[in-house]
Amino acid sequence: MSEDRSWTASAACAQQAPDALFVRGAAQRTARELCFSCPVREACLAEALDTATEFGVWGGMTERERRALLRRHPEVTDWAAWLAARGEEIDNPSMRAARRRARRTLVNA
Repeated sequence: MSEDRSWTASAACAQQAPDALFVRGAAQRTARELCFSCPVREACLAEALDTATEFGVWGGMTERERRALLRRHPEVTDWAAWLAARGEEIDNPSMRAARRRARRTLVNA
């Protein structure tokens, strides 16, 4: 786990009220949208995964999504490295949906 948290100053949420990221239900979708354009999204998510942060939206993932990712990959000890190598697996959900639609269009064409 990295002790360098200088990335937090560059976070898209740095000027937001903390309560905006610690929400439940449908409000999490709104909170996550801010993350998808954040320049330090991977560092934020790696920090949350490395420390098993239980609450809030971090790096575009809710606590439920992070728990699921931690369960799927118990072997990971360095989330920053894992995300650098495989981060596309957890990118913006709306972008994943767009890629699926594009693939279906190509297959059906």
